[in-house]
Amino acid sequence: MPTESNLVAAEIYEVDDDGERKAGGVDVACMFNPYEYTVSKRNTYSEKASNGSDVPQVEFKKAGAQTLKLNLFFDSYEQREDITRTTRKLWKLMESKTREEGGRNEKVPPPEVAFEWGVFRFVSVITDMTQKFSLFLPDGTPVRAEVQITFTQHKDVNDYPRQNPTSGGGPTERVWHVVAGDRLDTIAAEVYGDAARWRLIAGHNDIADPHSLRPGQTLNIPG
Repeated sequence: MPTESNLVAAEIYEVDDDGERKAGGVDVACMFNPYEYTVSKRNTYSEKASNGSDVPQVEFKKAGAQTLKLNLFFDSYEQREDITRTTRKLWKLMESKTREEGGRNEKVPPPEVAFEWGVFRFVSVITDMTQKFSLFLPDGTPVRAEVQITFTQHKDVNDYPRQNPTSGGGPTERVWHVVAGDRLDTIAAEVYGDAARWRLIAGHNDIADPHSLRPGQTLNIPG
């Protein structure tokens, strides 16, 4: 679906357990594409005493989740329609539900979603959202809204591509998209649970200098 400017629209949609678009799920096409988005990631380290030095050593503890933050604008002034008819779909993607199972109530978490725009696709859950209305009809109907959304990625199904059935089997490779702050040892710690296996990743990608990683670079991680 195109945007108001006839550009390919960014989309936010509900996904199934395989990370694919869920049949009959919530689907929101953006009226106006974001002018920017921010992807960030934070790793956790602990400081260790370093004898004879003012600079403490650090020990890697765990890798944090990637987050995506963006602002979206929705406007229905020309149509004179309530803009919440569109934005309430986004709130549904944050709703948890309660169902009865085995004689007791069970909490169902909010659905997983994907933000997709061109070649960029981010599978996640929505962890924070703020909606601000800035234009109204004479009767008070809101017709313009700005929505600030934070997506948190706890798994990336695109990192595990489907195996080509004609390839003859063998271990599946993972694709890692480098972000600021990534290092080969922290990547190895996350995917293998062993930071010392960074040399395996370096050799597989013909990396001579382990400090040469750059944001946006793609690494093939051996299975």
